[in-house]
Amino acid sequence: MILRVHLFTKIFLGFWLATIAVLASWLISNHYFDANPDRYAAGHRPQGPPQRFVLQVIYDLQNLDDDGVAAMVERASAEHDVDIYLLDRGGADLLGRQVPPAVRTVAQELQGPRRRAFLKAGREHLLGHRIYRPEQGQLRAVFVFRPSRHLLLAALGSNFWLRLGLAILVSGLVCYLLSRVMSKRIRNLQLASRRLATGDLDTRLQVRRWGLDETDELARDFNSMAKQLQERVEAQKRLLADVSHELRSPLARLRIALALAQEHPDGSPAYLQRIERETERLEELIGQLLASQAEGIELSDHIDLVPLLQQLCSDANFEGAAQGKQVSLTHSLPEAIVASSGDLLHKSFENILRNALSHTAENSTVTVTLDRVGDRYRVCVADQGVGVAESELEKIFEAFYRADTARARDTGGHGLGLAIARRAIARHGGDIRAENTGTGLAVTTTLPRLGEEAL
Repeated sequence: MILRVHLFTKIFLGFWLATIAVLASWLISNHYFDANPDRYAAGHRPQGPPQRFVLQVIYDLQNLDDDGVAAMVERASAEHDVDIYLLDRGGADLLGRQVPPAVRTVAQELQGPRRRAFLKAGREHLLGHRIYRPEQGQLRAVFVFRPSRHLLLAALGSNFWLRLGLAILVSGLVCYLLSRVMSKRIRNLQLASRRLATGDLDTRLQVRRWGLDETDELARDFNSMAKQLQERVEAQKRLLADVSHELRSPLARLRIALALAQEHPDGSPAYLQRIERETERLEELIGQLLASQAEGIELSDHIDLVPLLQQLCSDANFEGAAQGKQVSLTHSLPEAIVASSGDLLHKSFENILRNALSHTAENSTVTVTLDRVGDRYRVCVADQGVGVAESELEKIFEAFYRADTARARDTGGHGLGLAIARRAIARHGGDIRAENTGTGLAVTTTLPRLGEEAL
């Protein structure tokens, strides 16, 4: 199961992580410099009470036994580069070490009521502080902070604004990277939209394999939109080319007939009949074209498929009798009421039957079956022709498409019949499909049943 992470969650976590990074860097730096003696090694005399490191050392110096004090002083020297001297009233070190002159100078400043003293000697920084041990009484502790081996740490330890600037820089870098990650896909969508708007219909966005947030859904929707737009534009181009091709032939014949009528006035009646016939063909073609491209319709009427198919099959039998072609209707339904609008369904089934009748073999039968499947009626028209290639089963429903390109246009129609049928059936809430039966082609149409409450 793939975890779905919403864009809101990513934005929330991004800003949360950025805030955590800022706070963490601030707290870590404060903890480090408060606990590290390099803070005093930078030459800046701190204001107010000593920091945690110094306070902890002073507490240990006053409460540990002699062995503990010696171990603590040795550990501070090894780990923190701090030398700690404990001087008595005479200026001698309790641990028996030789006291440097700078240490004596700081210790001498702790006279009277003064409890702390600071001194810078070369690159070393000294801090003196009065302490009290039960065994020895009043003592003077002198911290010698040796120079830091890291200049950057020393600079950070001594400059608050430098530390603040570093924290801002780090947080800005984190926020920048997070913003780039979150806005990259939106930027890609913007660029892709611009390319699509300039006519690059092949533009597609890359969809992440494991991405399931809103940006991936948006990328999928964009790709789907671009694909549909590309298909629509290409279909319009094909339609324009097909219309131009279909209109060119009758117009050319009209021009020839007019020229001949002008050159041979004696044959004008025959030429006028030819002109009338070509004009009717043009009118029929334009009417079919408009019908195939018509948009939404209102299903304000209803029709019974049983008498409709009976009439159409009877007409088709009459037309096919000359070639020995027959049409048989099989059904067991007393009625099959569906919603309708005008004579669209009449034209649709007439086109399907005519297509089957023109492709079925001579002395063969076109079978039409009507039955009910659930809440839909199914009409199957099967011929006994050569069928259609599997790759062309969907294309035969496109305008001006002919599976048999060798057929003459005068006898083969305009290739609009099935296109008109598909659009009309779809607007009636149904669907149409074609399949090869092995003995020919079967076109199956389904339409939603009109309930009694609607009647």
